[in-house]
Amino acid sequence: MKIIALIFFSFCISQIGFAQQKPNVIYIYADDLGYGELGCYGQQKIKTPNLDQMAKEGIRFTQHYTSAPVCAPARCMLMTGKHSGHSYIRGNYELGEFGDDQEGGQMPLPEGTFTIAQLMKQAGYTTAAIGKWGLGMVGTTGDPNKQGFDYFYGYLDQKQAHNYYPTHLWENGKWDTLNNTFIQVHRPLSKDAPDAAFNYYKGKEYSLTKMADKTLTFIKKNKNKPFFLYLPYTGPHVSLQAPDEVVNEYIGKFEEKPYRGENGYASTLYPLSTYAGIITYLDKQVGRIMKLLKELNLDSNTIVLFSSDNGATFNVGGADTDFFNSVAGLRGKKQDLYEGGIREPLIARWPKKIPAGKVTNHVSVQFDLMATLAEITGLKVLPNDGISFLPTLLGNEKKQKQHDFLYFEFPEKSGQVAIRIGDWKGVKTNMKKDKNAPWEIYNLALDINETNDLAKSQPELVKQMEVIMKREHQSSHIKEWEFVDPKFSVKK
Repeated sequence: MKIIALIFFSFCISQIGFAQQKPNVIYIYADDLGYGELGCYGQQKIKTPNLDQMAKEGIRFTQHYTSAPVCAPARCMLMTGKHSGHSYIRGNYELGEFGDDQEGGQMPLPEGTFTIAQLMKQAGYTTAAIGKWGLGMVGTTGDPNKQGFDYFYGYLDQKQAHNYYPTHLWENGKWDTLNNTFIQVHRPLSKDAPDAAFNYYKGKEYSLTKMADKTLTFIKKNKNKPFFLYLPYTGPHVSLQAPDEVVNEYIGKFEEKPYRGENGYASTLYPLSTYAGIITYLDKQVGRIMKLLKELNLDSNTIVLFSSDNGATFNVGGADTDFFNSVAGLRGKKQDLYEGGIREPLIARWPKKIPAGKVTNHVSVQFDLMATLAEITGLKVLPNDGISFLPTLLGNEKKQKQHDFLYFEFPEKSGQVAIRIGDWKGVKTNMKKDKNAPWEIYNLALDINETNDLAKSQPELVKQMEVIMKREHQSSHIKEWEFVDPKFSVKK
């Protein structure tokens, strides 16, 4: 019996040692956060001290891209390592309605999809997703628990996430009732509604708080084994709803007037203060995570990454992203393939591995995460569209491979394609009306705001981009997403 116990004890010790050799990975994914909405990316009006500190202690990317300019496809491509010409999900294909009894979510990931969560499970990690999923409801093939995640908590349906005070969130396929009454979040207020009417859009349990609490619980529970945490938190996607204490930090700093729901989403007395407050509150939750990692002595063995799914919102729901210079002067916003819609912050921190205070111009994209995690864990995966940026993280720029090109296609907003080759970028718009729409060509090194179209002087580059587009586009299973090379006629 003593020998058996000794063998078991030795096995446990060896397993703990093995676990400590594998770095924990936390990937925090903001929702509609623009390139310029963090202090470390030049923001002047919104306070983000924890993320700014994270950048000081790690690396900040200046040329990092989302894979798509809206929620669901960006998440799908992040999960699968595929660009938008190859991805199964390419747009926000909505199912169901806003009511609790009509919750249908978005198009689900199909059975057999290989995700970064499944990669990390193969590497021996415990996996969790806490936040907004948007890739399938319970009872579908897209259920996160069927896509490699041991644990899920949060919103399954993106439409439900329009409300920060929902009646429920989801925990491993079960309805978790919150202490909030149902809000018709897109119901506007009348022009003469009293101030008290705005309280209709407030609740008792704030979803971001619940998500952060569940995150801390997961970390504590799994502190002795390697874990992968995907945190697609919902800030600052409208509606404009935030706890009073964080909104009060900004009231009086801006000239603002009440928003009464004229452009959808929740009404609020202080739209500018509330928008800033959501971002600051998101930053505070990042601070809670970083503090806990230090308390549990996990800090030095944990890689924390932070990015966002697409550019800042196009001024709906009372948000004024022009006021905050949310895209740092770049052209375009959410739903655009211009830089403001797809260039995103990326901060990474890994003490003693990632050099502190580093800034990199390496051109990278979110579908690179699959390849990066594969290199970190030492696993080989099937060919995908990504290139590991681990050498850049570790300061080994000479070993960093570069993309020959980045390819983007987006079927919404009349159909768009963008390609980046080195400093050159091509953009096509309005392709659903004209599949032979002309290319716009920009030199991002000289014209980051994409104002000077050089297509007429770059005929060979135009030909190269056309070849790449035709080669990289694979036919989709959804007719509405087929605009690059449609096999049907479009009625005008």
